[in-house]
Amino acid sequence: MAQLSELTDRVERLLQRHEELLRVHAQLQEELGSVTRDRDSLRSRLTAARNRIDQLLQRLPIHDGESQA
Repeated sequence: MAQLSELTDRVERLLQRHEELLRVHAQLQEELGSVTRDRDSLRSRLTAARNRIDQLLQRLPIHDGESQA
């Protein structure tokens, strides 16, 4: 009977651990989604900034290499 009790205890601990891992997994999935959205937003902002810089560079006059002192 002691073996059955030990086995029951181990199964209960295993189920508790499984439930804990499921909760942690769900939290990590949520965090990953948030980080992914942040990354995508930053990439979009970076692309927009690069485009604005390229537009500004195109508006600069072309320098012919002669220095004006």
